[in-house]
This record gives sequence, structure tokens and C-alpha cells, in this order.
Amino acid sequence: MAQPRQETQRKAKAGDSAAAKVKQLESFSQGPESQLTTNQGVPIPDNHNSLKTGVRGPTLLEDFILREKITHFDHERIPERVVNARGAGAHGYFELYRSLSEYTRADFLQEVGARTPVFVRFSTVAGSRGSSDTVRDVRGFAVKFYTREGNYDLVGNNIPVFFVQDAMKFPDLIHALKPEPHHGMPQAASAHDSFWDFVSLMPETTHMLMWVMSDRAIPRSLRMMEGFGVHTFRFVNARGVSHFVKFHWKPKLGKHALAWDEAQKIGGKDPDFHRRDLWEAIDQGNFPEWELGLQLVEESKAQALGFDLLDPTKLIPEDMVPVQLVGKLVLNRNVDNFFSETEQVAFHPGHVVPGIDFSNDPLLQGRLFSYTGAQLSRLGGPNFHELPINRGVCPFHNFQRDGMHRTTINKGQVNYEPNTLATGSEHRVDGGTGGFQSYPQEMESPKVRRRSPSFDDHFTQATLFWNSQSQAEKEHIIAAFQFELSKVAVPAIRQRVVDNLAHVDPKLARKVAEPLGIGAPDARAAAGRAGFREARFKLPIEASPTLSMEATGGGIHTRKVAILVADGVETGAMKIVQQALVDAGAQCKVVGPHLGFVSTSSGQQLAVDFTYSNMPSVMFDAVLVPSGATSARALVQAGEALHFVLEAFKHCKTICVIGEGVELLRSLGVTAGPEAPSFAGVLVGKSEPTARVQLAQDFVAAIGKHRHWSRAGLETVPA
Repeated sequence: MAQPRQETQRKAKAGDSAAAKVKQLESFSQGPESQLTTNQGVPIPDNHNSLKTGVRGPTLLEDFILREKITHFDHERIPERVVNARGAGAHGYFELYRSLSEYTRADFLQEVGARTPVFVRFSTVAGSRGSSDTVRDVRGFAVKFYTREGNYDLVGNNIPVFFVQDAMKFPDLIHALKPEPHHGMPQAASAHDSFWDFVSLMPETTHMLMWVMSDRAIPRSLRMMEGFGVHTFRFVNARGVSHFVKFHWKPKLGKHALAWDEAQKIGGKDPDFHRRDLWEAIDQGNFPEWELGLQLVEESKAQALGFDLLDPTKLIPEDMVPVQLVGKLVLNRNVDNFFSETEQVAFHPGHVVPGIDFSNDPLLQGRLFSYTGAQLSRLGGPNFHELPINRGVCPFHNFQRDGMHRTTINKGQVNYEPNTLATGSEHRVDGGTGGFQSYPQEMESPKVRRRSPSFDDHFTQATLFWNSQSQAEKEHIIAAFQFELSKVAVPAIRQRVVDNLAHVDPKLARKVAEPLGIGAPDARAAAGRAGFREARFKLPIEASPTLSMEATGGGIHTRKVAILVADGVETGAMKIVQQALVDAGAQCKVVGPHLGFVSTSSGQQLAVDFTYSNMPSVMFDAVLVPSGATSARALVQAGEALHFVLEAFKHCKTICVIGEGVELLRSLGVTAGPEAPSFAGVLVGKSEPTARVQLAQDFVAAIGKHRHWSRAGLETVPA
């Protein structure tokens, strides 16, 4: 037996040893920042590429590095979605225009006129559930088809390309984009250091950055934006013949955007702007519609395109492969309960039906890992498919049992296959010949953690997008880059971004750099950085009109027009113009100094829908100022009314003034009468009966142009 003093010394040594062990373990757990490892401490040789069979082959299930990274990423938030948390959903149907049996055996794409029920969820990507609708961001566009062969989920965005090429980089992208971890800011915004630090070091993000800095990232309405499947998928017909396919959703109302200043103000005035717009349109019977378009490419001709179809940072220009319109999507019913439907709906790009298959796109392959893990975490277990919004309309049968939130009551003693204790009809020894059949694509070898050299061109399509924009759209892109980068505190990050942009277009890079307090863009500096690829693959076109949002049409159906009034308003000409707007499908609202009524010049009462302050100009698409001397004088003396019109002018909206209503414009310096310079989209009409009909027609036509981005003098407007 040890003496007390010896025992004390022994314990002290043991304590020292244990403390040293803890200290050693702590040092191990932190690890050198220069060496990336797995959570088990295994060094990671390549944190940019998933493990594939050959550089263009599919991602392998054995890639434990990718699985660990994505699994951890999927479980970082509970219960809110990690991305796409802010959403709005609606029910509807998809109707097929033409049979696609030549390309796919998918049941819902066979019979002309067939209607398939759908649920659609739109969302922003970066923000939380409580963020604003109108932030600069990608918009999710996910469609769940309830087909007779199972649920098919087309999970896409309103932009046809993505930031990164491989799913290995998706968690890094979102970590950089989300609020910075040390202080949790900013919310739903990419204008901060960590995002631009990441993308400046990843030239593959350049094409997507051009889209996100364009007007595409601030849509006027969810009903007025395109949707894309993003990835390249396969159609496989009944004979086993495969075609590559890209999916497009084309809005019947045209594709339109907000002005950036307007988008920011709406975020404060009405954070639910897009969600409310969608709900009200459906509630009023103005059902949103999109047409489904397909780009189909024979596999043997894919290499002739000049870029790699497996690269999710690339698109197929419509000038090279035209989009074939094959059906329409109609949303005709709002949800009954937001949580039960919009919040609990579970989409998954791996939910496919016979006749639709995957390509080896490495971002898509990683998403097939990711979504199941995310739904398990968010919805509490493996039975999320039993929730009503996720349940198929066709029967399902397997031997998966139990688990959290199980609602199906399975009968019998058998929960395995093969068996002879049940019917035995499930027994399969050869895999069967029916059901879903994966396309028997030949695989490359050996296993590698690299990318195909065909993925190396990061700038040609970014240049194509830039060349395809109108002058006004180019100015918006420049202003967006300048705004975002002005929020970046580290000058070296700003410099890296403009150096990368010099490979897109030198003039673009110089313009962006001008107000940022950095050096001139240096393309050579960008080319000298690790991981940079200088490759350029030739495209047969230099610009594509379909990549621009300008002059896309869509009419003025459901557009909102403010009629600005005060006591003494003259309603004769106003009613003629108002009726023409209503006949064209627009919605007119009377905006006055107070709720209730204003008195007209004839002594009648005109009902007021909103006030200048509670429904500002950013909530409308156009402004009508009727005639009436007394009303005009009152408007000129009302600061909120002046701001209303000036702000609409700043945001390039159509403005129509009648008779004495011109005094409001004159007081703002917008026009001084017949001899004044004209401004695009500003109509000045007389109140005489002979001029009213023509003025109404001109007003409708001007609103149909959506915005008048070429309007002069905007830089002097203080709105």
C-alpha cells in the first residue's frame, strides 16, 4: 500500500499527465489551419473536386470526404432550411401541348392535353424565413409533379447557371454567402467580405456573378421571372435512346425587374412583396402561367457545342439550340395552410420517374446526396414522404417500416424481400425489366479527384452574357458590382474581383473599379493566381438576345396603376384612361391625401383606396395624374405626393399627366410645357374629349414596355 505522500505525488503526476493529454488533444482538435482534414483528422488532398470515375464520370458513393462535408452542411440549421428558407407556394397543374414519346417514356409527357397536378415553391436562397422578398439574390423555382408513376421534382432556379462546378464547393459557397459567423451579419445580402473573398478566388463563379449582378436577381414579380432546371438531365425513350435535356420555364407575363433603389425601399415598406403579389393574383383569378421549354441535344452532338454540357456554370444559348415549348404550368390555388404545405414540402432532384435520368454533372451528383440528409434533419425522420403535401397520387409499396412520424399502418408479418409468407409477387432475382431503368452509360476510369479540362473556361459565357445586355442593363450590372464591392472592407478582395472581370470585358472592369479606391484592373494578376484557368472555348455567337430582359413583352395584365388625386380632381378624362387600363387587364387604385373620399370638380365623391404614405409609388407600375386646377395645386403643396411622382420618375416608370396635372411635373423640374425636352415614358395629355382616347392608348402601350431605362436626367433626381 502506497504511503500518503507517495500517493499524493502519484496523483499529481497523473493529473499533470491527464492535463497534458487534454492539452495535446485540444491542439489536435484545432489542427494547423494550413492543412484541411476530415472530422476524423484524415488529411484532405483536394477540397475542390469530388471523386469520380474519370474526369467526366459520375460521382462515387464511396467519396467519404464529400459525404461528410455535405452531411454536416445539411444539418447545420434546424428546423429552417439551410438555403431557400424564405418561400411561397401554390398548387396548380401542368398541361402537355405535344407528345414527347420520341424522347422520353415519362408517363406524364405522353398524351397531348393531359393535366398533371403540381405544387410549386418559389424562394430566395440566402436569407432566413424572416428576410425580405426583394433582396438581390437567386430565386428558387421548384416544381413537384404528382404523376401516375410517382412524384417528379424539377428543382431549379430563376438563373440557368450556378456559382460552382462541383458539389464539394457548395457548402463553402453558402458559408461565405450567409451572415459572417463572428457577428451574424448581414442578413440576406451578398455585399460583404466573406462572399466576395470566396468568389474572387474561384473564377468559375464569374458567369453566375454576371447574372446575379444583373436585373435577373431583383424580379418585379415571381410571376414575371423565368425558371430553369440548371443542370443537364437525360430523357430516355421506350427504346432506350437518350437525349440530353435542359428545362426552361417561360413566364406568359414576360420577364421584368425592379429598379435596385426600388427593391431596397420595398424591402422596408413591404418585406412580403413577392409573396403577397403571388397570393393576390391567384386569389383574384389572375392565374400565373409559364410555358415549359426544352433544349434537346443528341449525345453524339454534345461535344460540338464548344463547351461541356456537364458543367453547371454553362448554358446552351438558345440561338444554338432553340427552346421547344411543350406545355404550360398554371397556378390556380393558394395553399390552405402555409406551414403544412409550403413549409413542409420536400423537394429532391433525385425524385425522378421512368424516362428521366441524370447526367454526370458533378454539382447535380452531389445534390443527390444532399437533399435526403437535409429533409431528414428538417422534417424529423425518414417518413417525410407521408406528409400530405409530399404524398404521391399513385400507390407505393416497399418494405421500409417504422421510423419517426410513421403514419402508414402496415399489416402482416413480412417486412423483407424475397419472401414466401406474403404474396411472393415482390420477389426479384434479375432486377426486372419494368420500372425505372438507369441509362447504361459507359464509365471512364480510373477513379480521380480532378475536373475535366473541358470545365476550364470560366469567362467565354460571362462575356456572352455581357455582350447580350442592352446599354441600360449593362449600367445596372456595373452599378450592382460597385455597390456590392463598396461594402467590402478589404481592398485586396475588391482588386481580385475587378482583375477577374478584366477577363470578361476590360471596359466593364474599368467602370466597376473607378469608385472603389483600388488600382486599375489587371488581367495578368488574375491569371497568375492559383487555380486560375485561362482556357477559352470558341462560341459561334457573340451575343444572344434571349439573355436580355429588355423588350420581352407580356402586356399590362395585372399591372398596378396609381391614380394620384386631391380635392377638385377632374374625372372626365381620367375615367376614359382608367377604363382603357382596366380593359387591358391593369388594376387601378386611387391614391389620395386621406382614406374615405375626395370631392371632384363636379361636386361628386370619389372613393380613395390608399394614401400617399401607406401605399407608396414603389408598390405600383405606373402613375396617372388627372386634370383639375384645384387638385393640381393641392398635389404641388403635398410633399408626399411630390415624392410619389419623383420616385416613380427615378425608377423609370410610365407617368401620365392630364391637363393641369402637368403642374406637378413642372414643380419637379421634369417638364416645363410643350417646349420642354421629352422624357421617355412621360406622357402629357390634354383633357379635351378628342385627345382622351389616343392618350389612353399611348399610356397602355408605354406601360407595356415595363420600364423606360433610357430615361435621361435620372442622376439629378434626389428621390
